Amino acid sequence: MFKVRRGTALVAAIAAGSVVLAACGGSSGSGKGSSSKVLKLWHYEGADSAMGIAWNQAIKEFQQTHPGVTVKFEEKGFEQIQKTAAMVLNSKDAPDVMEYNKGNATAGLLAKQGLLADLTPAVTKYGWDKMLGADLQTTGRYDTKGVMGSGKWYGIPNYGEFLMVYYNKDLFAKNGVKVPTTFDEFTAALDAFAKKGITPLANAGAEYLAQQYLYQLALSKADRTWVDSYERYTGKVDFHDAVWTYAANTFADWVKKGYISKTSASTKAEDAGVAFEQSKFPMIFSGSWWYGRFQKEIKFQWDTFRFPGSSMTLGSSGNIWVVPSGSKNKTLAEDFINITMNKASQNALGNNGGVPVAADPAAITDPKSKALIQNFNTVAGANGLAYYPDWPVPGFYDVLVSQVQKLINGSETPTKVLDGLQKAYDAGIPGK
Repeated sequence: MFKVRRGTALVAAIAAGSVVLAACGGSSGSGKGSSSKVLKLWHYEGADSAMGIAWNQAIKEFQQTHPGVTVKFEEKGFEQIQKTAAMVLNSKDAPDVMEYNKGNATAGLLAKQGLLADLTPAVTKYGWDKMLGADLQTTGRYDTKGVMGSGKWYGIPNYGEFLMVYYNKDLFAKNGVKVPTTFDEFTAALDAFAKKGITPLANAGAEYLAQQYLYQLALSKADRTWVDSYERYTGKVDFHDAVWTYAANTFADWVKKGYISKTSASTKAEDAGVAFEQSKFPMIFSGSWWYGRFQKEIKFQWDTFRFPGSSMTLGSSGNIWVVPSGSKNKTLAEDFINITMNKASQNALGNNGGVPVAADPAAITDPKSKALIQNFNTVAGANGLAYYPDWPVPGFYDVLVSQVQKLINGSETPTKVLDGLQKAYDAGIPGK
């Protein structure tokens, strides 16, 4: 759900409108060296983000290896693509290759509708499956019902992501608050800031942050079987079980205690992240997609810690490259994807605050970037990536936004909010 990436409307603002990057020369024909060819590319990463930097480098390499081919890059926002993808991909305006959100409700739905090209032959040709561990492959493969984890390849992830607590070391020190290592210490830290009149957690109820707080609270009481039932329909899902009930009640309690602002229901993710950068909040629980940006923009001392008391956290592969069925240049699109998987692109991603999937470890020289990658590998290696709350069924992202906003503004009880989630979830399960 960008970003900055997941869930925000931040665009990859390399230029206003579209950017056309053309290589010189070339010969007639198709594929490499073709002339009068245009590769239409969409993605929504910020130009200064790790992914934006790496993919801009990949575009330049593509131009060098495909003389005569023009790359037409169009800036898009995450929310923009999220809401219009099915309509656009079913029209003549579809790009040749694009970044898209992974999961049943997004890539799975488009694959089921026949709007995405089958990339399985390209996976075999380039050996992408050998670069991606089983946990990362989950989001690239979808069955005939659009459920992730098996079937044909419809998307290629080339980076990883996970959530963590970013904290302002200066504010912690100034207020005498201990950096927590357990959940009890975490709530004690939240309480200590609140008692000083400081709202401890930056939040965005209008977009993805709030629902991710809710899901992480659930994960602190969940296990892998619970996650798979919820995300992949392997078992019955009850939004009034002990896990969801705890999460909703605790979230509502955090609002009452001032850990989360009651005015954050209308806040967007970008504004929450900027507010953290401005030292308005001592903590923000969000994704690794902020990491590289925070490295460049934050002026105070900061660090991260995993959400205390939980063996699992939100995370997965990053967003995926997909090739629309209507792409006019599928081979060129696959060539571009392959460049983003090579060592040069992966190393660039890793050295700018991203989580590469196929980098050369010795080539990652930045200490903070090394720490980020190691933390991701630790979580992934322990089977701790639990995906995202909006993935299971189409339209669930918007349902989660509206329902969690009710917890923030107190307009509904946790029980009523869980009723609303249950109804929308059950209605969206494939086959119902």
